[in-house]
Amino acid sequence: MPQPDLKEGITYWESQPATYDGVLGGFGTGSLPRVDALGSRLFLLSLLPELSKVDSALKPLKIEPSTRRVRALDVGAGVGRVTADALLHLVDDVLLLEPVTAFIQEALARARSPDPALKHWRGLADNLTSVTFVQGALQNFDPAHPLSDPSVKLLDRIGHSPESPMTDLESGFDVIWCQWCLGHLNDDQLVAFLRRSYAALRTLGRSLIVVKENVCTDTIDGQAKLVFDEEDSSFTRSDLAWKRVFKQAGLKLVKEKTQEGLPEGLYEVKMYALR
Repeated sequence: MPQPDLKEGITYWESQPATYDGVLGGFGTGSLPRVDALGSRLFLLSLLPELSKVDSALKPLKIEPSTRRVRALDVGAGVGRVTADALLHLVDDVLLLEPVTAFIQEALARARSPDPALKHWRGLADNLTSVTFVQGALQNFDPAHPLSDPSVKLLDRIGHSPESPMTDLESGFDVIWCQWCLGHLNDDQLVAFLRRSYAALRTLGRSLIVVKENVCTDTIDGQAKLVFDEEDSSFTRSDLAWKRVFKQAGLKLVKEKTQEGLPEGLYEVKMYALR
């Protein structure tokens, strides 16, 4: 079977517009972005209810005070949709990683711009939250040491900054969010990335890696399956294929859920929480 090729994948995405519609395959102007973001927030809150910013049934009545800011990593982040619409509603600081120049430049423009026609990024203008923009590919990225590979470039930080800028860059993450990008890694690359991600979790037993990806059906006889897409040089994995990789990476699956409410005709999308 053909294997994902990094250059071919980037070439494909460079041919797509740097918009929600472009990164979502033509579904960026309908209900999908909002449904997806709400599903992601609820999934994360079901595991870390203390992240709720508003009083609700999900928020604990008593929360231990903490002076440590909550950090998330958003990989393969495109134009920053997940960061803006999901993560910044729950965490304080996000490191956004994206390899495609047009996409990460659009994300930067959206985060910097006061234009109300663009998506508002919660807390940035008031320096309550922050987003650090890093350009690079997953194949070369170490979450524990984000700038350790020469091909990974720091572009900017917008919003809140510690007294000594960038001192938190290697402080790990409470949430590592991987959505619609891991198909560009072959199994060996994916296992290696997940192991590096686990090493970057701040609190073992509490911090999370979340994988949200398309899922194809397993084989008729109940075996793991991979489907290769020649157009963007990526894999779609079946549920068993994902779980096989998680096991190889030494991760524990703590929760899984299918994203509901997506348009008909798409692959099933599943969320997996891992520790």
